[in-house]
Amino acid sequence: MKKYIVVIVAIMCCNVFSQTKKYPFEVVKTGKGKQSIVFIPGFASSGDVWNETKSNFENDFTCYTLTMAGFAGVASQPNALFKNWEAEIVKFIVDSKINKPIIVGHSMGGGLALAIAADYPDLITSIVVVDALPCLSAVSDPFFKSKADVDCSPFVNHMTAMPSEQFYLAQKSMIARLSDTTEKQDTIVNWSVKSDRNTFGSMYCDFANTDLRDKIATITCPTLVLLEPYFLNVKPLIDEQFKKAKTATVQYANKGLHFIMYDDKDFYLEQLQNFIKE
Repeated sequence: MKKYIVVIVAIMCCNVFSQTKKYPFEVVKTGKGKQSIVFIPGFASSGDVWNETKSNFENDFTCYTLTMAGFAGVASQPNALFKNWEAEIVKFIVDSKINKPIIVGHSMGGGLALAIAADYPDLITSIVVVDALPCLSAVSDPFFKSKADVDCSPFVNHMTAMPSEQFYLAQKSMIARLSDTTEKQDTIVNWSVKSDRNTFGSMYCDFANTDLRDKIATITCPTLVLLEPYFLNVKPLIDEQFKKAKTATVQYANKGLHFIMYDDKDFYLEQLQNFIKE
């Protein structure tokens, strides 16, 4: 029995990584390999969104899968801001001596991947951006400009005041626009419902105010961008957003919605595997 307990503890220590240091995220470390991949999930999502993805790489790569604080049941932390999370992910990579990892990010996580590649070009090998843009707000507002002193408190107050049932119904009503893989929809909704409402509101507002269109000009590493088919309808706007990212290759999925890893899995895995192997 004692031997069994020791084995269980060892497995837990191996899989849940860096919990002695309070980063604003939890980390699960899996796989083996000299080259590492850091997976960053999207807004209000769990790192479990990468389960099917990383199973294709764990034989040859060491994988670090994040779940951001305040999302999907992970305890919240103060100062939930895009720039703070970018800095802390970089600090984690440096502290953990992860040598030039590949970063794969979905949605908000893709925005973080772009920001890290732009601000710390020597830190990483390459990035994969899954359905994220340098400035999402500029798609609906071509004259959008980020505000240095944006006040997120009204939206945060609205989110925190919303009754639980109303919040659940709001998330449920949105899911058909995010994924057409029906067996995954309840899981995605539950991640949002389990998220801390204050973090939800502040990060939604802060990310909506984020504009990386000029910043990405400093990216030097190979960059793969995978977008949902909807964005083909506004392709000139997409081309404009990525025009300063000289190393970026943009590919559009054949079907599905925002959660490309679920909705067009074959296309997604083929693109990812070809890019990472190269």
